[in-house]
Amino acid sequence: MSTTQTPTPAESEDRSVTVEQLEQEGDIAADYIEGLLDIVDVDGDLTLDVRNGRAYVSVEADDAAALGALADPETVQAVQELTRLAVQNTTGRFSRLILDIGGSRDVRQQELAKLVDRAIARLDEGASQASLPSMTSYERKLVHDIVAERGLISESYGEGSDRHTVIRRG
Repeated sequence: MSTTQTPTPAESEDRSVTVEQLEQEGDIAADYIEGLLDIVDVDGDLTLDVRNGRAYVSVEADDAAALGALADPETVQAVQELTRLAVQNTTGRFSRLILDIGGSRDVRQQELAKLVDRAIARLDEGASQASLPSMTSYERKLVHDIVAERGLISESYGEGSDRHTVIRRG
């Protein structure tokens, strides 16, 4: 019996991932997601893309309600993790694949922008810094981008599931 050891995120980041490898990740992910959609009897259209060194898979439906609970941000996160594991199991490489179901990523980005705006309001009221709740690395990246757009500084602190972002003035 042979075992494949999945590289840790740190080990994977040391290696360059080619566009072809990311396209392969997207294809594997699409097959996996199509299987899940078949199981739950949901029709969805999949779109694959490669951006910023990541494979992106989007699931849309003509009837947005058809995606229902699958588009809930927590469900999308869980399905994304399962999909990443399926990709890793096939390729032997850590995957940073991003999954969007029914536009849930856009909704989450808008929620994060509001969260950043509330944190900035606390700074305007005199706080020296404002901490945001723990979130995924992808969400922290979005927060860092939003904060930079607003001309402030953000840093991530903590470990594992406690990792969070702190915002302050420059």
